[in-house]
Amino acid sequence: MTPPAPPPAPPPPPPRRALRALRRVAVFAAVFLALWWGALWFLQGRLIFLPGLAGAPLPDALIPAGIERVWVEGTPGARVEAWLFRPPESPPGTPLPLVMHFHGNAELIDHGGGVAEFYAARGFATLLVEYRGYGRSGGSPSERAIVADATAFHDLMAARPDIDPARIVLHGRSLGSGVAAQLAARRPPAALILESPFTSIASMAAGYGAPAFIVRSPFRTDRVLPTLACPVLILLSPDDEIIPASHGRRLHAATPASTLVELTGGHNDPSVGQGAFVAAVEGLLARVIPSPSPPR
Repeated sequence: MTPPAPPPAPPPPPPRRALRALRRVAVFAAVFLALWWGALWFLQGRLIFLPGLAGAPLPDALIPAGIERVWVEGTPGARVEAWLFRPPESPPGTPLPLVMHFHGNAELIDHGGGVAEFYAARGFATLLVEYRGYGRSGGSPSERAIVADATAFHDLMAARPDIDPARIVLHGRSLGSGVAAQLAARRPPAALILESPFTSIASMAAGYGAPAFIVRSPFRTDRVLPTLACPVLILLSPDDEIIPASHGRRLHAATPASTLVELTGGHNDPSVGQGAFVAAVEGLLARVIPSPSPPR
């Protein structure tokens, strides 16, 4: 009878030199990660909010006629501007439906004339809302501050006799999609339009090795949408080189009642003139906006 084979000998322990090298690598990685997270913690505002790239605002003397300039002041010195456009032939005494529009992180309300004209041609007033630290507005931008200002503008508009509070639509593009979603969680709108949206800033930051807990302005649209009862329209482009279309598709999957429409072009290419944009937005407005309220 053949005796059983002896068990294999255990592998020799790694030499001390290799252990010391592994420890050095681990310490280096930990220090690098701590420095990287620290840099992101202090610099993230400059990466998310880009008023410097938006360019200079128009001088007061060149602001187009017919615009009503509206201001709120959330904190002393943080006076924030919005522009109110009215349809050229709105019936007197009839409260108007309103679209509150929130732009991207490298834009100003000065660039929103095309959006305002689009909605004015369909009988809607439009409020182009600025962010703190952008254009002629004071203060420093952050999610908390911007959403607080947006809420103040909403309440200001809803209290006006020329605006119908039951027919306020929120439209956000890029960074503005996060602002619009957070406002929708606080002030339920008649409808919500998200153009080039992200699931959250926190999820985008993960691509840079940043954990969610260090993101001070997370804009968690993915948490807001499933809680909303209003109609939601998601507009995205597979050609978007800044915010991947997968973000909008994930938002749509998490909100089955939402409508998803694909556009064409890059992140900063105009969408208002595209047929798919026009058809989708007109369809949403016609479907969800109730008949005008009686004069007040």
